[in-house]
Amino acid sequence: MPEQGPVPVRGPEPGAGSERGAPSSGGAESGRGRSSRTGRRGRRRPSWARALRPSGRNRAPGAVPAAREAGPYLTPAQAFDALYAYCAPALVRQAYLLTGRRDLAHESVERAFQRAWDHWPEVARDPDPAGWVRAAAHDWALSPWHRFRRRYRHPEPPPPDEGDRVLLDALLSLPPPYRRTLVLYDGVGLDLPETAAETEASTRAAAGRLLHAREVLAERLPEPAVPGELHDRLAELASSGRTRAAEPAAVRVGGERRARLWTRTAAAVTVVLIGSTAMTLHTAPTHYVPPVPPGETVRGVPPRAAPGPLSDEQRELRDRLREALLDGPERLTPEAR
Repeated sequence: MPEQGPVPVRGPEPGAGSERGAPSSGGAESGRGRSSRTGRRGRRRPSWARALRPSGRNRAPGAVPAAREAGPYLTPAQAFDALYAYCAPALVRQAYLLTGRRDLAHESVERAFQRAWDHWPEVARDPDPAGWVRAAAHDWALSPWHRFRRRYRHPEPPPPDEGDRVLLDALLSLPPPYRRTLVLYDGVGLDLPETAAETEASTRAAAGRLLHAREVLAERLPEPAVPGELHDRLAELASSGRTRAAEPAAVRVGGERRARLWTRTAAAVTVVLIGSTAMTLHTAPTHYVPPVPPGETVRGVPPRAAPGPLSDEQRELRDRLREALLDGPERLTPEAR
């Protein structure tokens, strides 16, 4: 668990509005000039359906609403819980747009916040902690290694609405950098330089990706969607289905448990390496042993021949040895000569 003193957390500034459909303090919605909560197909959406970005237009970067009944300073756990409650639901919806999988979206957000808890002193001092966690969640969601996991080899059931299915298929057909650029710009509401910085691309490259992604969506969608309406359609698609995030305490406990497991694993590997190194030093030779030179062929030696027939004296000696006792006195007493 990171050690840090109380962290001051700023609440929303008075009169802070909403951007691209973020819910305002009065409960009304302002989604790019729209105030109705009814979707384009006539169904009623929750108040946060268009809010893919959890920050207001006039809010200072990184400002997180303070927890209720909390003083001007919060403990690290309280500040983390406030950041999680503030950003996690929107990040789950963003990750769903990037992956098309609810389970992977929840996993990406939990891993991002667990990493933020492991690096909490750095995140707490960051000018935009929500952006720090968002970048980590998007990186985990778009990791190419998920395709090798067994649980993610088969697609999830598509959304029940036909328009949502077409939009999701069009999004998933885009390359990951193009998909992320579109979600950040048209979904989250970042401007072009911020989108380029978060995707690690130049502003011109980010603009090209955005235009190409919009062209692909315009070709595949049955009805063209202007950028303002595309934001609402992305938010409506992201808000369909289960978007409830886990509890912040469970995320913190899971991150601490994972950190302890990795620490113990690293300690065990270190002990094994030290033991193998010590054994090698103990059994290794202490002086130089020259290698054995290769053998050479010896020439001029007569070949070995088989013994010939025995002579008369040799046959007589052989018969005498066979007839004599094995433990007789003639074998024990030497003859004096």
